[in-house]
Amino acid sequence: MSDKKTGDGRYAYDGLDRVLHEKARLGIVTSLAARADGLLFTDLKNLCHLTDGNLSRHLTVLQEAGIVEIHKGFRGKRPQTLCRLTDDGRKRYLDYIAVLESVLADAVEAAKAGRKARRVLPEGFSPA
Repeated sequence: MSDKKTGDGRYAYDGLDRVLHEKARLGIVTSLAARADGLLFTDLKNLCHLTDGNLSRHLTVLQEAGIVEIHKGFRGKRPQTLCRLTDDGRKRYLDYIAVLESVLADAVEAAKAGRKARRVLPEGFSPA
């Protein structure tokens, strides 16, 4: 069993959802999380600085994971695609953010401990 204080698995964060952790998908989900009504594909593309193909592929991954829902329709005669977080997607995103907060807290704690530690090499260690 790993112990957070002794070091075994200290920095292994199981809650970092691989689907959400990818940079473009994190940007997409963050954009959608801020807008409960969702965003049109073109607005989402501009917010995330992605190409049509890139955004489409990432949305497919997120949709298959149950994180986003896609609604196709028309505004006048123009086709529109609305993207929105699912309830499960919003929960997964919030859980992911909670784990990121623990990563940041651990990083700050480790940095403080590192500043207090002596800056000498361990006994018997010789640099290459």
